Amino acid sequence: MVSNTFKGFVYGAVAAASYGLNPLFTLPLYSDGISADSVLFYRYGLGVVMLALLMKMQKQSFVLHRSEILPLFVMGMLFAFSSLTLFLSYNYMDAGIASTILFVYPVLVAIIMAVCFKEKVSVITALSIALAFLGISLLYKGEGGKTLSLVGVLLVFASSLTYAVYIIGVNRSSLKDMPTSKLTFYALLFGLSVFVVRLKFCTQLDIITTPALWVNPIALALFPTVISLIAMTKSIHYIGSTPAAILGALEPITALFFGVLVFGERLTPRIILGIILVLTAVTLIIIGKSLMNTIRVHILRSNK
Repeated sequence: MVSNTFKGFVYGAVAAASYGLNPLFTLPLYSDGISADSVLFYRYGLGVVMLALLMKMQKQSFVLHRSEILPLFVMGMLFAFSSLTLFLSYNYMDAGIASTILFVYPVLVAIIMAVCFKEKVSVITALSIALAFLGISLLYKGEGGKTLSLVGVLLVFASSLTYAVYIIGVNRSSLKDMPTSKLTFYALLFGLSVFVVRLKFCTQLDIITTPALWVNPIALALFPTVISLIAMTKSIHYIGSTPAAILGALEPITALFFGVLVFGERLTPRIILGIILVLTAVTLIIIGKSLMNTIRVHILRSNK
């Protein structure tokens, strides 16, 4: 029988890999002149429709208790703000770099959990964070020593921070026991209101006129939105906020994979080393508890 912990790690990996597909489906829309707010309106709107259909198929109730409305509204605002700042950062820096910087959110989750909720940071967790950070730093090498845009960096950091708070909020609020599809549906529905308002109630919405381009918003709604959010929520429920967040190391690797496969980016020894370090970090998180228990057993035996 598959353990809940293993399920949690699998869901966390799926969530991170799916979220890493954002640039793949966003940049073609930007190239066609579609604004960030319009892209996110399509992404959230289509995501809401997909989840509504899923809930209907699962015969889930759409009814909310009064005590659930405010937490869901807050989760929706957090996720919408995280998406908006990330997508705006694509206008100031390469999307691959933005995905790399975004990975600071596992560290922010660990810090917030340690400071605000007194969660103990194990040696394995600390080592995993360090290895992942080192690996991520190797995944990008600036060309010609060009300085990154300060505005772009601040936007990505804001996205990272709000995503970290979202992850913790899901696990620490009254929403913890809400069905995943229902939680995600209402988070997206409330989040959608942000883009409706920013687009002056859709009067400034950019229309997608090319049928082929519709593949991108549909894929954005499905992979980095519906699948990623559901998988992340399930992962948090099974293994907690910190391990689920650290598995986000797979996100920039996904972006890198499609960069090489689709856009012909070079795979250098430096990048390969970065991948190895990130995968090592993820593996340590997965086997960390068992590894620590094994070490303790050996130490106890050697002391007898």
